[in-house]
Amino acid sequence: MVAAIGPWAVFFLNSLSFVGIIFVLYRWQQEPVESISPTERIVGAIKAGVRYIRFDPALRAVLIRTGVYVSCASALWAMMPLVARKQLGLGAAAYGILLGGLGAGAIIGAFILPSIRRRIPVNAMVIAGTIVFAAVTATLATVRIFPLLSVAMIFGGIAWMALMSSFNIIVQTSVPSWVRARVLATYMLVFFGGMALGSAFWGTVASRIGISDALLCAAGALIVGLASAYFFPLKMGHELDLEPSMHWPDPVFVTEPLPHAGPVLVSIEYQIDPARADDFVRAMRDVKRIARRDGAVRWALFMNPAQPDYYRESFLVESWAEHMRQHARVTMEDRIVQDHARSFHVGPEPPKVTHLIAQDLKTKRT
Repeated sequence: MVAAIGPWAVFFLNSLSFVGIIFVLYRWQQEPVESISPTERIVGAIKAGVRYIRFDPALRAVLIRTGVYVSCASALWAMMPLVARKQLGLGAAAYGILLGGLGAGAIIGAFILPSIRRRIPVNAMVIAGTIVFAAVTATLATVRIFPLLSVAMIFGGIAWMALMSSFNIIVQTSVPSWVRARVLATYMLVFFGGMALGSAFWGTVASRIGISDALLCAAGALIVGLASAYFFPLKMGHELDLEPSMHWPDPVFVTEPLPHAGPVLVSIEYQIDPARADDFVRAMRDVKRIARRDGAVRWALFMNPAQPDYYRESFLVESWAEHMRQHARVTMEDRIVQDHARSFHVGPEPPKVTHLIAQDLKTKRT
């Protein structure tokens, strides 16, 4: 279309394609979901999303792996027009065929990847896809035969789809619904930020050492980046039960505190067999991660040296409303972790839970 009509036609057709999307969204009949937690303000919601990502290692892993891959893979997208124009002497139509090869590969990948994903772990698929994409990048740097490059682009499209679909699935299936939109927004920020910064970086490299050498360096960087698979393994979240458990009992109060009251200090007392204290402390590490991820700004576990079987878990939440949200954020998977930690409690009664609200000690001047 660029060759026959001009660039404006491509952009105009692309803008028209959004009309169908808008129509579908307008006609989308979806039942409203009533929130089970107090309404969040925008700044608090952003802080909650950042906190969740900070204390969720599986989510951090996929974001880091996405950033590493995209920042290196962006070289192929950035350099392909230069290769087509300067090194192959191609016009707009031929360049469209090269780019169409990537698109055709992505379509093929959409059909074949589900069956492949059932046979091999996601980590292995991402590693294999990265190796294939690195090989295609090196091919673009060294091969000058147009038909061969067109075929290579198909394999590049399959690899690209394999990685992008894997990252997307992990992000969407490993987090509960209350934070999913915020996590997806962060994922998109990492993805497009990696593309933008990577393209600028590889463009700068190409201006100094040449297009082909820059592509070879990017291919090598993709292979070196596979080391992140060891430190940040990927896991699918299909089997996780992320529905709210609602197993935390509601706090007892005479007069309900105001939503902004706080900070709130939550204290949980345990009686632990000293012989199993080490196992209990190890189990509480996951409890800490969940509490910090879901709203606690501080968390600590204390032991009374004068009473070796006495342990106290304490964590601080910014406000009463945030603590009520924390109650609603606990999932069935979190409940398993917390129930395991509480199984070490040997007291005749369940662990005692206390909620304390900080008081304002400021006095007004008269």
